[in-house]
Parts: sequence; structure tokens; C-alpha cells
Amino acid sequence: MKKSTIIVFLITAVTFAFAQTSFAVQQPTLTPQASGTTQLLIAVSPVNSQVVWAAGTGGTYVVTTDGGNTWRAAVVPGAESLQFRDVYAVSDQVSYLLSIGNNTTDFRIYKTVDGGAHWTIEFTNELANAFYDCFAFWTPERGLAHSDSVDGVFPELRTTDGRRWYSIAQHMPPALPGEASFAASGTCITTQGERNAWVATGGSTTARILATQDGGDTWNAYDTPLVSNGSAGGVSVAFRDPWNGIVGGGDLSTNTSADAATSNDGGVTWTLTAKPPVSGAIFCLAYVAGTRHSHDGEFSGGDDEDRDLERAVIVTIFPDSGEKYLSERFWEEA
Repeated sequence: MKKSTIIVFLITAVTFAFAQTSFAVQQPTLTPQASGTTQLLIAVSPVNSQVVWAAGTGGTYVVTTDGGNTWRAAVVPGAESLQFRDVYAVSDQVSYLLSIGNNTTDFRIYKTVDGGAHWTIEFTNELANAFYDCFAFWTPERGLAHSDSVDGVFPELRTTDGRRWYSIAQHMPPALPGEASFAASGTCITTQGERNAWVATGGSTTARILATQDGGDTWNAYDTPLVSNGSAGGVSVAFRDPWNGIVGGGDLSTNTSADAATSNDGGVTWTLTAKPPVSGAIFCLAYVAGTRHSHDGEFSGGDDEDRDLERAVIVTIFPDSGEKYLSERFWEEA
């Protein structure tokens, strides 16, 4: 992807219903914002409409506290050669970063509690061939970090105090040969409620969802109908409540088609959706809470009942030929 001095969260938007009903294309209003860096920004985490953190290559992070009118860019000392593949923001002062690099010990978890003035390394990987793709949190102190499998085992990490990370590999289901996840800007794992979490995998003969309902104490693996091989599988997963979720992916090597499936039983079973309205493999997706669809094709805010019934999904497709991500919006059938 081309490096850019602007942050754009939506490029183009499309409304779509998996019930085979199409709606008018809706163009969003775009507001370019100067990030203060030419480094590639990979992951983003909003706290609210005013406070947002993003992070990427060159050990770089950026933060805004005024809704994007101004951004402050900086580099974490000692991380200049690393990429931050995921970020979790708690407030304007507290944030976590997940790094990768060329060496075993380059996979680290950083935390700041003073707005980036100081950073503490909470975890440094020592396991050869581990690759920590993404992390997700239930609360500012409770979270999971997910890695590709190593010798048939997922070396999953958990924190319960926001300071110490420890292995829960013994709780994970056995991995399939070659099973791994795609970092997907931090969306290969998602949490919901107090103890639910789901991980999307690929890289093997079957794309699966790894799921826990008890905060990581026990896990199950469920098959999905998504295409899966060494460069394909479930890439990004999101759940809007304990039962209803969506997983997206495709083959990232060919990038010719998108693949998506939904579940209404907590991830146990999955059904392919109608063809998503995008051309490339789905790289990231997320629900947009508090939106509904009206008969004239316009987006609007709904009441509590409407929000329970309908959810928009933002989809980011895998970039092709060095181009930037393209983002599109479509609808999941309730």
C-alpha cells in the first residue's frame, strides 16, 4: 500500500442485503486529515468520537484528541524497525500496541499510561516461529493475543490485569497443519460482552473459527464454508451480540473474489452469504452500531429495537497492484 499523510476510514460505500435485495449506492462524506507521518498506518482504535489512536510501520503511532482536527505522531523508542499490526486504545492516556518484526523477540506488546510519553514492554516473544497477528480486549485489563500455530499448537496469550501476559496454549484446540491467521489490521480476533471471543483462521484445508465463552478458559473450533488454503481462509471476524456474527475472507494471493459467511448461533455453524458487493478478498470488517436502513436507501439512526434488528458492516478489501484499501458498506440480514 502506498504511504500517505492522510487517514481515510471510508473510501466508498455500498448498501447490500444478504437477502438478495440491493439498495442504492451511498457515497460517504470524506474528510482528509493530516496524520503527521508518512509511515504506513495499519491499525486504528477509536475510544470515542474525539479520541482515536492508530499505528503502523517504523514503530509509529498517531493520536488525536479533537476528532481528527489535529494528530500527534511519534515513534516508540526501541521500536523503530518494527511494525505495529494492532492497537487498542483505552483513553487519550492509555493504549496498547502489538508489534511484529523479522526476529523472534520482535513480537511484543507495549503499553502507555501517559499518552505515549513512556512505553512499557509487557510481553516479548521467545517462541521460535510464533507470529502474533492481533489482540482484543473485554476491558482495559482483560484481553487476548492470538498467534499462528506452532507445531500444532496455538500459543495464545491472556492478560487479566493489563500488565502481565501468560500462555493459555493448553486451553486451545489442536491446530490443523499450517493453520494460521491473517493480521487483518487487528480484526482476526474479536471480543464481545464479558467473556466471548472469536478468532478467524485459514492457511490449511479448512477455514475455522476458534471460540470461547468463558474468557479463554475453554475453546472450541468450528468449520466455516469459506475457501481455505495456504493463502486463503477466514481473515476477519466480528460479532454484534453473543449469537450473530460475520466472517470474511477469500484468497489473498489471487484477490479475485470476496468470501463471507454469517452465524446466528455464536459461531457454531456458518452459512455463506450472497456474494458480497466487492471484488477483492475481504481483509477487514466491522459492524456499525446504531444504524438502520430506510426504504429510500438512506442510512439513519434507529431506536433501540431497530438497532437490535439491523447492523451495517464496513468491509475493507485486500489492496491490489499497490493501491490503497477500498472500503465498502453492506448489510447483514438480521
